[in-house]
Amino acid sequence: MSTTAPSVRTAPVWPAAAADAVAVLAFTAIGIASHDGNLLSAFGRVVWPFALAAVLGWLVARAWRHPARVWPTGVVVWAVTVLGGLALRGVSGGGLAWSFALVTAAFLALTLLGWRAVATLTRRRRTPRP
Repeated sequence: MSTTAPSVRTAPVWPAAAADAVAVLAFTAIGIASHDGNLLSAFGRVVWPFALAAVLGWLVARAWRHPARVWPTGVVVWAVTVLGGLALRGVSGGGLAWSFALVTAAFLALTLLGWRAVATLTRRRRTPRP
C-alpha cells in the first residue's frame, strides 16, 4: 500500500492558462491603446516579451500542478512574467522607464494574482468545514 497522497490539482489547467493569457493580453492592449494608438501594428512587437515570459513563468512554477494557487504558483508566474518580460523588452529595443516597470508589476500583480485570490476565496466558501 502506497503512503503517498495522489496529486490533486486545485483547478483545471486550461482556464488558468487562459486567465493568465488574458491578463497579459489586457496589459499589452491597454498599454498600446494608451501610448501607441495603433493596436494592430504594435501588438506583436509589444506582447511577445510578456507572453514568452509568462510561458517561462508557468514552466518555472510548474503551474499545471496547482494553477490556481496564489503561493507559490501565482507569485512565481507573476515574478517571472514581470522580470522576464521587462528583460526581453529591454534587449529587444523597447523602453524601460521606471514608471513602466512599476505599472507593469502592479497591473500584472492585480490580474495574475487577483484571479487566483478570487478562485481561492470562492473555493473556500464552497468547501464545507468539518
